[in-house]
Amino acid sequence: MEEKRSSFSGKIGFVLAAAGSAVGLGNIWRFPYLAAKYGGGIFLLVYIALAVTFGFSLMVAEIAIGRKTKLSPIGAFRALNKKFSFIGVLAAVVPAIILPYYSVIGGWVMKYIAGFVTGQGSAMANDSYFGNYIGSSVEPIVWFALFMAITAIIVIFGVNKGVEKVSKVMMPILVVFVIFIAIYSMIAVDGAWEGVIYYIKPDFSKFSIMTVVAAMGQLFYSMSLAMGIMITFGSYMKKDISIEKSTHQIEIFDSGIAFLSGLMIIPAVFAFGGEEALSASGPSLMFVTLPKIFDIMPGGAFIGAMFFIMVFFAALTSSISLMETVVSTVLDKVNINRRLCCIFVFLFCMVLGTVSSLGYSAWSGVKILGMQLLDFFDFASNSVLMPIVALATCIFVGYFLKPQTLIDELELSAPFKQKKMFSIVIKYFAPVCILVILISSVLSAFGVIKI
Repeated sequence: MEEKRSSFSGKIGFVLAAAGSAVGLGNIWRFPYLAAKYGGGIFLLVYIALAVTFGFSLMVAEIAIGRKTKLSPIGAFRALNKKFSFIGVLAAVVPAIILPYYSVIGGWVMKYIAGFVTGQGSAMANDSYFGNYIGSSVEPIVWFALFMAITAIIVIFGVNKGVEKVSKVMMPILVVFVIFIAIYSMIAVDGAWEGVIYYIKPDFSKFSIMTVVAAMGQLFYSMSLAMGIMITFGSYMKKDISIEKSTHQIEIFDSGIAFLSGLMIIPAVFAFGGEEALSASGPSLMFVTLPKIFDIMPGGAFIGAMFFIMVFFAALTSSISLMETVVSTVLDKVNINRRLCCIFVFLFCMVLGTVSSLGYSAWSGVKILGMQLLDFFDFASNSVLMPIVALATCIFVGYFLKPQTLIDELELSAPFKQKKMFSIVIKYFAPVCILVILISSVLSAFGVIKI
């Protein structure tokens, strides 16, 4: 198995592919909102502190599990301890749930690219445009199918010629686009510097336990943890590449894009709508608030098109990693070729994604736990399954497999300088953090608390 398994060509390929997975819609439409809500600079400080401890340790553990076993999640946990193979099963379910509805949103992004490129930016700034669009039954599914097909074609080409090659092209372009739009927003928009100060300057009066909870939750989802991706990518990683250094570089990419997303969005939104406008997050921020800003911003049509192309790159690199994880899991279990496997996964995603899309139109009356279908899939995967997988992984590594087993794997390539911190975080700190994330996410989903 190990001799035949694909691998990334080197460190750069691995880091860019993993960073592409981590950098997604969450960095762009959730991080700026949370930073604005929880005190700007103080939120950034808390986020960074958690990234270099909590996030680092979880990511290192997952990558090491993948590289040690050279298997995707189900096989990896079974190889380490058959009694804990259920963790791998749950981890494999997460991307299978996320990929279809995530690709539906990717289709929305493609629709907005087409709109801005063809001069429909003013129409898209209308309050009712987005609601009318997702409320139609056919067009969103067409765009979703196109996004899903692009993802599948790239994954068909494999780890080297598909996932790695696309990441090496898209990630640098994405970084350039984010930096350009951020600089343009700060320079071209009157009053933007007040928004920059609002975003960067620490407001200690807004610091609370919810600041820490929000930062933990954002970090957890942003870094592609507990969804089998880092285990799968770790299984493609060569033994002579330092997991510790690679993880730090992935974190720099992920946190850097999140920070720049704030500079890109908050100053412009603040300048045109004030502090109240910053209360928007998620789809309402990206598909309702921002088109309005682009419509009145100097050069807004061009910046709007560039923005949504950048978002498309972020969404596509994440969807590629999600699909690669699902495909890798199937290939580890079933003896079929990659192309056929990708076709089966594509068809599965088309069915589940169509259900998610119709939940806003023809099936809008169908709700689960009071949620639209797409929102329910998001809740089940992000708020329930992912924290459970992460908690189970920490307990398994900390008390059954033992941290030293993974430390030995890390030190095959280089001395692990942070092994003491890693052991402490995995055994004690991370489980508490994940329990807090699980409880707060569920309470937030049901409106008991607001994050």
